[in-house]
Amino acid sequence: MEKLLEQYTLKNPQEVLLVTAEINKQEEEIIIFKGFSSSLTNATAFDPDIPVLPSDSKIIKIDIIKSPFNPDQIQYIEKGITYEDFKQRL
Repeated sequence: MEKLLEQYTLKNPQEVLLVTAEINKQEEEIIIFKGFSSSLTNATAFDPDIPVLPSDSKIIKIDIIKSPFNPDQIQYIEKGITYEDFKQRL
């Protein structure tokens, strides 16, 4: 799941994905840009082979943001996309 989203951002470098997911029964925000994932809620492992979105996580929604990501001035392209709907773009 995470690799597919990372591949999407490699093909669409003008977009940043802001993913809200349930991980270990807690809601977390993950940002994905140019093939890399990083947690905005918790620490991200230094090893890129350790997924930020574990396979048992549940994606709640995906927001597409205009690159570059500026948390003070977020420019949304689309908001609240379900993973099922987003998969059709992959």
